[in-house]
Amino acid sequence: MLSVEKLRTGTYSNWSQNEVASNLLFHEPKSIDEISTIIHSLHMKEENLRVVGAAHSFSPIAKPEQHAMSLHQMRGLVSVDMKQQQATFWAGTYLHEIGPKLASYGMALENMGDIAEQTIAGAISTGTHGTGLKLSSISNQVVKWGIIDGKGVYREITRGQDDLSEALHISLGLLGVVVQVTFQALPLYALRYSSEHISLLDTLMNASTIMNEHRHAEWFYFPGQEKLQLKTMDLIPKPEMKSSKFQKWTDDFMENTVFQLLSRGCRVMPKATKYVSKLSASAVPTGVKEAYSYDIFPSPRKVKFLEMEYAIPVERFEEALEEIHYVLKSQPFRVHFPIEIRVASGEAGFLSPTQGKNSAFFAFHMYKGMDHESYFKWAHQTMEKYGARPHLGKMNRLTKEDLYTKYPHFESFTKIRDEFDPANVFMTNYFKQLFL
Repeated sequence: MLSVEKLRTGTYSNWSQNEVASNLLFHEPKSIDEISTIIHSLHMKEENLRVVGAAHSFSPIAKPEQHAMSLHQMRGLVSVDMKQQQATFWAGTYLHEIGPKLASYGMALENMGDIAEQTIAGAISTGTHGTGLKLSSISNQVVKWGIIDGKGVYREITRGQDDLSEALHISLGLLGVVVQVTFQALPLYALRYSSEHISLLDTLMNASTIMNEHRHAEWFYFPGQEKLQLKTMDLIPKPEMKSSKFQKWTDDFMENTVFQLLSRGCRVMPKATKYVSKLSASAVPTGVKEAYSYDIFPSPRKVKFLEMEYAIPVERFEEALEEIHYVLKSQPFRVHFPIEIRVASGEAGFLSPTQGKNSAFFAFHMYKGMDHESYFKWAHQTMEKYGARPHLGKMNRLTKEDLYTKYPHFESFTKIRDEFDPANVFMTNYFKQLFL
């Protein structure tokens, strides 16, 4: 029971340190029964709880107010179905732990994002995605969820059995504590990664061809510059040309150490941002490397920033990029971080930002400690013109009215949420203004 549970008090801070909370009670359960007991008690006392994951969300969705829970003690591989090519993990498992475990069984995830420090529960609850027009988010690779609802009852939901799976697709932690997840995997595969420079004109003319010809494609547009970085990845039979330790070191040194120093300079002298943007566009690491997929997907992110990201219909990719460049070439904002552009197939989840349409994701960043308000306001207003929906794990300006207008099945989601959490155990003030 909670009365004998060893609790610690403490504070919460997300990775970018823009969301903090204090005077919290922290729970670190080791079993499903422990979680059920905790939630049942909070349900009876009408107190709230958030699962903090790896604290990699830029928005307040993981920010606790009273009770915080970490699933750090509930990690690892639970079971493998070799015939179905499916694997079940504890939901506290970090993404960087998945690849090697699946590889030992000759399997891999279909796609991943570029940050590997997130937990499975956090990644699937927020819609973490990589890039690839024919590929989907991590959420879309889930075929079964094990979840403890707001009354402390453990449930198992299989994808496609009813609307529950569409609500769980991206649940924001509002339906309960996800404790186990079963992924549909693929046979282990390798990728050839390429990083190169590409002009803005070539991007506008050939973006559709590039995203259709490559398994993965993403662009980094440096504010106001005519030169972009293009990253592509494609399947290869097996990795034979693994990048050297020296290459990995130099890539990390350029993208993190050097960029960190330049960013600090921009924070002190904001007028330097246009020069840093130009320098960065020319100095991005280029080259080719080969490895198994789980070694290729993640990239180290040591330079802290704030981020907002929007999904728009993929056919409006070029139009949006052209407008963005038209505005930013006059350098109206003190920003040097590149805009990351990725693509993904449409998904049917009730809160999916794609809403079933192939989409382009535009991610806007600002170095931590620099003024982001005017830049992010402009980015939001610009993306709204193209029918954008935000990545809910990142900073956004979403309102309750937006949820009803942008997500046709939002009311269905709220009805399921009411059933799963009638005492609002998982509701914080942030969510109350959006859902109640």
